[in-house]
Amino acid sequence: MFSHVTVGSNNLERAEIFYDALLTPLGLVQRPVTPDGGPKSRCWIIPERSLPRFYVYEPYDRKPASAANGGMVAFEAPSIDAVNAAYAAAIDARGACAGPPGPRPHYGDGYYGAYLKDPDGNKVHIVYRGDIRD
Repeated sequence: MFSHVTVGSNNLERAEIFYDALLTPLGLVQRPVTPDGGPKSRCWIIPERSLPRFYVYEPYDRKPASAANGGMVAFEAPSIDAVNAAYAAAIDARGACAGPPGPRPHYGDGYYGAYLKDPDGNKVHIVYRGDIRD
């Protein structure tokens, strides 16, 4: 459904450390971004797939990046252990807790998740969906 999702950052190197820590336990890897005249960015993908992609960019308009009020990016985890590992790694990489890992039965049976804020204030959710299996 999605081609890519993008969040802004005021410090790309700090964001790269955070998202590498968060996304590695979820099985995503960083891919090179070919400069195209736009702002600097970093990109993560699922190995062996070109899409979807997750990007962190310096804002195109060169104004400060700001977190969206009500916006959030949710990453699917393959297991509860992966949620816990990604959360712990992201906290160690200067993330802030916005809801510790745990069951969220009000979202569905087997729903387990955690909420964080990245160093720029973007809200991130890590979720294992035990209630949905393809």
